[in-house]
Amino acid sequence: MSRATESIPAPVELQQGRNDAEPKRQHPFIRSLKKHWELYLLVLPPVLYLLIFKYIPMVGVQIAFKDFSVVKGIWGSPWVGLKHFEAFFESPNFWLLIKNTIGISFYSLLAGFPIPILLALALNEIRTGYFKKTVQMVTYAPHFISTVVMVSIIILMLSPHVGVVDKLFTLLGFPMTNFMGIPEYFKSIYVWSGVWQGMGYSSIIYIAALAGVDPSLYEAAKMDGASRLRKIWHIDLPTLVPVTVIMLILSLGSIMGVGFEKIYLMQNPLNTSASEVISTYVYKVGLIGANFSFSSAVGLFNSVINLILLVIVNGISRKVSQNSLW
Repeated sequence: MSRATESIPAPVELQQGRNDAEPKRQHPFIRSLKKHWELYLLVLPPVLYLLIFKYIPMVGVQIAFKDFSVVKGIWGSPWVGLKHFEAFFESPNFWLLIKNTIGISFYSLLAGFPIPILLALALNEIRTGYFKKTVQMVTYAPHFISTVVMVSIIILMLSPHVGVVDKLFTLLGFPMTNFMGIPEYFKSIYVWSGVWQGMGYSSIIYIAALAGVDPSLYEAAKMDGASRLRKIWHIDLPTLVPVTVIMLILSLGSIMGVGFEKIYLMQNPLNTSASEVISTYVYKVGLIGANFSFSSAVGLFNSVINLILLVIVNGISRKVSQNSLW
């Protein structure tokens, strides 16, 4: 009798009630959104910033392939294909712009990339708290000087007759020199002033990486009789390798993106042959010359080269060191 009772299926109403009682399975994203809504709310502003100011304006890139007219607008202007790109490649300024842009970028990378690492290693070895904080404050402070003020300081210090550097050289018996007017000096002035201004702030990320080193490693090295240089070589430098690789990839990925403000403010008719780069050329041709389509084509070419370099360097780094952005 009991076996017969067990074999009888439940009524349809009971089965339907059980199904209704079971909770509906939600999408994993919905569950994650409900569970971590504070984190999603925190990340919302930067995402909106990227969408509004970075991705949506990409619609305007199409004017690089059109003869843009303010009256006709972006959508009404006629297509011309690669006309503006060909005009830029055939321009007599093309190789000058490429040479200056790449030259200044590589010079900045070679001079400015290792110095923050060396500064971080040196600060990590300082044990006196007051002296260490003083050095950090002195090296961090120039970063917060605006570009306009920094260029003004450079021009005043290097100007002939009244500049501190020129007066010092005159006292040492050298002739008066207009440093800002000599093209051969422009790259060095631009790069080393940038190194002085940014080395302290750039070292913060390396100091943070060194702060995560296990103190027991230093104690073990001390017990083995390792010198300070040995500790730096076998403990500190391996710790900095992942961060250094990521920063190097980012730097090489923007090798064509030389900053506009500082170079434009330091330019004058005497040093243009060494200071004219793609960013200043785009500004002069696009905004001052009102040739919007041509300047957009030059800017798009610059961005595409940066993207290609970033992908190549990231792939090489992933195969060689197993450290990469993606």
